[in-house]
Amino acid sequence: MDTGLLLLRVVTGLLVFGHGVQKVSFRLGGAGLAGGTEEFRRDGFRGGRLTALAAGVGQIGSGLFLAAGLLTPAAATAAAGVMTVATTVKWRNGLWVQNDGYEYPFFLVVVAEVLALSGPGSASADRLLGLTPWPAWVSAIALVVGPVSGLLVRALLRRGSVAEGASDGARAAA
Repeated sequence: MDTGLLLLRVVTGLLVFGHGVQKVSFRLGGAGLAGGTEEFRRDGFRGGRLTALAAGVGQIGSGLFLAAGLLTPAAATAAAGVMTVATTVKWRNGLWVQNDGYEYPFFLVVVAEVLALSGPGSASADRLLGLTPWPAWVSAIALVVGPVSGLLVRALLRRGSVAEGASDGARAAA
């Protein structure tokens, strides 16, 4: 069981980390921070550069912490939050990834939640530091806060209000 948790945690953490690196740099096929900013704008977000930077840093940090098994409930919460946002972006395309659907980010949300519930296993920084086992209420909070925070971020940063649309049109005409 511990070997399985280690493998799941490290692979998932490194994949989430890689997504963050792509958002803020040219590494791993990324388009740099300017490309990450444009991606968020195309996906209907406001906030531009700061939004892309926050998402990238959130993915980098949560991915590294998950991979290490460090503060696992908090890392899982953050990973589930940022990948919930990605799920909402892909939602309109349906489930399957070959249609640019939400299958992959949704799967990462589920894996992060599983890690919040199961804990990091014995080969983890949490265990090394004597932080495990986490109380059940910590896992329960992580299950709710991760996805809810992602949904709130999406709602707060979504473009499309009438006033904003009018000001965007004025800027485009200028």
